Amino acid sequence: MMKAVRVHAYGGPEQLRYEDIAIGAPGPGEALIRHSAIGLNFADLHNRAGRYPLPHLPHVLGGEAAGVVAAIGPGVTTVSVGDRVAYAAGGPDFAPGAYAEERLFPADRLIRIPDEIDDIVAGALFTKGITAQYLLKAVHAVRPGETILVHAAAGGVGSFMTQWARHLGARVIGIVSSDEKAALARENGCHHVLLGSDPEIPRQVRSLTAGEGVPVVYDSVGKDTFEVSLACLRPRGLLVSFGSASGKIPPFDLFTLNSRGSLFVTSAAFAWFVRDRNELLMRAADVLDVVLRGAVKVHVGATMPLSEAAEAHRALEARRTLGATVLIP
Repeated sequence: MMKAVRVHAYGGPEQLRYEDIAIGAPGPGEALIRHSAIGLNFADLHNRAGRYPLPHLPHVLGGEAAGVVAAIGPGVTTVSVGDRVAYAAGGPDFAPGAYAEERLFPADRLIRIPDEIDDIVAGALFTKGITAQYLLKAVHAVRPGETILVHAAAGGVGSFMTQWARHLGARVIGIVSSDEKAALARENGCHHVLLGSDPEIPRQVRSLTAGEGVPVVYDSVGKDTFEVSLACLRPRGLLVSFGSASGKIPPFDLFTLNSRGSLFVTSAAFAWFVRDRNELLMRAADVLDVVLRGAVKVHVGATMPLSEAAEAHRALEARRTLGATVLIP
């Protein structure tokens, strides 16, 4: 038996139960991971609420963690017992299950952690880091000298993106929800920081871009920011939606994109950018490279016991978190 956090019914943080569950031995292609650090992500809240339905109930939450390989099943050659490893949400047939002391996981989806990366950082690194990597390099290849706009610029993914984008030579406009987060966004490389409560964001963005607008907006907020994001784009600009923290974007008239300058919109999901082990390891290696070279610093704003996962969810929903939050089993 081991401790884990499960939901038995969809709903608010009160649905999280810290309880004993059984775990079996690893089967073919699987490894048993003893967790040391578990990353908190907005997708966890969507799973808990049923916006991203779980395979069944009750179910353990969580899509990201770091730990040690405690056992391997038949046929496993990619990792060995004792290896320090991490994994990130997404990929074929992925199901949550990280909010636990241990879990079984496909061995070919594990990423070895170099000695220079500690467990706490590793637990918060790869979902956010790989997301930043594919957004900045695959969905829209950020080029030196161009100006980009990043919503939630002081959050886990936002903090990673703003530092990396500046390292790539971009000029970064960040949008945050408070003055405290504005200070962090500036530390993380934003050249300009705007408050999300400001109704004049599109006007300010255009004043910063000689009236043109930006070529790309990265939006993880969703419903509350969709119209603002469109209004900040230059002709033929791209809105990259990669989250829905405020709710799903409602249906809209596609011809709106025509009338606003032949705009583009895409919904970029993690799983489609790590479709096999080679792609996963390529993106993970790029993440590790910028972290180990100091181009990106991983900001873990808080660590909390796994038993307090409900409070961690409340803090994330209320936008009280700065950077990443890590749960400790």
